[in-house]
Amino acid sequence: MNILIKNTRALLPDGNRLAVKFADIYISGTDIIAVNDIPDNFTADKTIDGSNFLTIPGLVNAHTHTYMSVFRNIADDLSFEDWLFGTINPLEDKLTPEDAYKGALLSCAEMIKTGTTSFLDMHMFKGMTAAAADKLGMRAVISRGLVGSDRHDEGGIRRMDEALDEMQQWKNDPRISFMLAPHAIYTCGTDYLSYIIEKAHEYDLPIHTHLSETVNEVNGCLSQHNMTPTEYLDSLGMFDIRTVAAHCVHLTDNDIRILKDKNVNVVHNPKSNLKLGNGVAPIHALEQAGVNICMGTDSQASNNSLNLFSDMNFAALLHKTGDPQAVGAQSVLKFALENGASALGINAGVIAPGKKADIAMLRLDVPEFYPRNDLLSALVYSANGTETDTVIIDGNIVLEQGHLTMADEEKIYADAQEVIERIR
Repeated sequence: MNILIKNTRALLPDGNRLAVKFADIYISGTDIIAVNDIPDNFTADKTIDGSNFLTIPGLVNAHTHTYMSVFRNIADDLSFEDWLFGTINPLEDKLTPEDAYKGALLSCAEMIKTGTTSFLDMHMFKGMTAAAADKLGMRAVISRGLVGSDRHDEGGIRRMDEALDEMQQWKNDPRISFMLAPHAIYTCGTDYLSYIIEKAHEYDLPIHTHLSETVNEVNGCLSQHNMTPTEYLDSLGMFDIRTVAAHCVHLTDNDIRILKDKNVNVVHNPKSNLKLGNGVAPIHALEQAGVNICMGTDSQASNNSLNLFSDMNFAALLHKTGDPQAVGAQSVLKFALENGASALGINAGVIAPGKKADIAMLRLDVPEFYPRNDLLSALVYSANGTETDTVIIDGNIVLEQGHLTMADEEKIYADAQEVIERIR
């Protein structure tokens, strides 16, 4: 299908920065084939009048747990330990694979309706997140959460087998790719981490993990290994593999050097980190060091939203204490766009020829976009995500006039409600 988005204000690359400019965007099949320059022999099957829209690359959510949408607003104002081990884990034990699918559908719907086109997921139920993403037309990187004491741990082996089986099952879906996901250093023994690293090399898979999220995690690692979590994982060789590390709240200067030198991708989850009392990640220092920083929401159990506009706004405000120029709108947009796409290994995050046609169009006829002084700043400081009108993923229109095109929204909402009412 050929799509022409005509006469729109678009967020485009401008050297090393981003800028809002008028543009015509030409899409053929799954790709953007031209911006402004009319391609030879191009005939649009569908023309979208973009004159009342701000068109941006689809946002990239680089860390979440989509099945957990059914736990939204259910375990608030608790310590991290009480939240995870006292409330969330017991509820997770009651979920069925079908429940997880319904939760993931709700998450995908929420992300699409707020301009996110790609996400990196850590899950517990084989095939369910992939099936939900496929159903709604999203681009997803899937990682089965891996927990185990050592390479002989029966549960750990089962989880690894599920991860590899899932990868085989979905290998022909162009929008679905995979990583291996050791959950965290406190749920994976040293030998089990080494086992995962060996499998990552064997199958040429990147790694997705939680890192230095809490003070207890760091103190426990120092006590047990006489190293910080970053130093510990580096000593095991994990960072010789492309790694996406979520949270990274409690880092030393040496940790930051390691993350930079090993090209580790750091995912900033500002709302989740603060809500669980885990602190503020040193994003300004990481940015100054040249670390690739991405944006993530974490799950609805800890955020309580998968709306990246909210996290972008929060990130741009959180780090300005004493320095109003720290972590500005330009930086945050790059975190949520091209940096996230790079971390996930997807050819998106920029509106440019040769990139995947993953695009969100935001209505401009809303109060938060008036007056139109600086629309780039407005994306971070004014927009709230509800302006999202049209979303294109892989050249397919998955949201049109604010409505999903590939599923019944009301059924998604009702099914999620049924799940939580039953397991509670």
